[in-house]
Amino acid sequence: MNHTALPQTISEWLNYMGNIHVSAIDMGLDRVLPVARALGILKDDLPHRPYVFTVAGTNGKGSTTALISEICTQAGYKTALYQSPHLVSFNERIKINGTDINDELLIKAFNACEKARTDCHVSLSFFEMTTLSAFWIFKELKCDVWVLEIGLGGRLDVVNIINPDIGVITNIGIDHIEWLGDDREKIGFEKAGIIRDDMPVIYGEHDMPNSVSQIIHDKNAKCYHYDKGFIYQAHDKHWTYVNGAITLDLPKPNIALINAVNAISAILASELDISMDDIKNGLSHVKLAGRFDKRMINNKQWIFDVGHNTHGIQFLMDLFVPFWQNIKDTCPTAKLHFVFSMLADKDIDDVLAFIGAFDLPICAWHIGKIDNVRAVTVNELHTKIATHLPNSTVYAHDSIAQAVASVETQAGHDDVILCFGSFHTIGESLIALGLANDPRTL
Repeated sequence: MNHTALPQTISEWLNYMGNIHVSAIDMGLDRVLPVARALGILKDDLPHRPYVFTVAGTNGKGSTTALISEICTQAGYKTALYQSPHLVSFNERIKINGTDINDELLIKAFNACEKARTDCHVSLSFFEMTTLSAFWIFKELKCDVWVLEIGLGGRLDVVNIINPDIGVITNIGIDHIEWLGDDREKIGFEKAGIIRDDMPVIYGEHDMPNSVSQIIHDKNAKCYHYDKGFIYQAHDKHWTYVNGAITLDLPKPNIALINAVNAISAILASELDISMDDIKNGLSHVKLAGRFDKRMINNKQWIFDVGHNTHGIQFLMDLFVPFWQNIKDTCPTAKLHFVFSMLADKDIDDVLAFIGAFDLPICAWHIGKIDNVRAVTVNELHTKIATHLPNSTVYAHDSIAQAVASVETQAGHDDVILCFGSFHTIGESLIALGLANDPRTL
């Protein structure tokens, strides 16, 4: 496509940008930096200097960035939030004060990025193009705070061209081994690439790889380490955050508490003017589609969760098991259905083995093939379920939409439907249920 025939719509632009580069993922910043300079989006080039939170980690990045953003918004800062991937609409990835970016400004950003790219005579991947476009929007709108989720790794991710004021590493698990390495030390090294000299770093789990602690030492960073520098205690109706200086009694949010703890630690370590009321209001208002996302649909209780590795499934089960027990206590006849699918490059065996360890009374699995070239086949998925949960009833379908139709037909009004395994699984399920225009997903 030449310059006289650039795309006109969001869908045309996304298709175009997906075909510019030779590969969907291309780690490294050498091609990105000249375009970023041409766009004037590097931090030192910005006339309106923002305060930047960058969040890396294997799981929990979406919840952590969502809460940081919500608290900053509650405090009156014009807050930009960048996350990936999306569930239904690409616009979900770019939010200003919690509202998805509109098509008009997004198309302007794509045009600006394409001009800068061609002027620099470089090829960029889809993720690089869209990320630079997001930063151009944040610059144009003069946002006070930028909250940025690392897409893959940290050190060589395009998001890392922006120097953060505070870094968060939520946790380090085994994922994306073809890009990041096959053990926690290698993966930790990549994720710790967001750390800059002398900056505060929140590390959100007890066990820290040596590669991370070494970089923290080398950068003289101030580390706030979970279970050493801060902890939390959950109670029935509320929870308590504790660090060396303060104890906070807080309302329970609609996200995992460990992610809320990491977000609040980042807020408290920042130089922003944020009150305890702002933190409490942020906790009360934060929403994140696809993360233990409970919805009553057609008189049935659905739960959507994008968990797609053992770390993510552990978070899911920590929330789901007590929820399910409460359902059974109040409605003993309730049955449990799963809508499930994954991408083939994820560790499906580990996920299913972890699910099997809970010995849940699953009525049936409703599985379908994700509409993606990386999707696992239905036959392979069926075989893996039979291996790890041999007594399961499995209904196999050609698509997620058919799996959703299956469970809608079979599940009763008192039943619970847990839909999980991938962003794609959730997005396609929401579309099949007619919820593409739900404000939480668009």
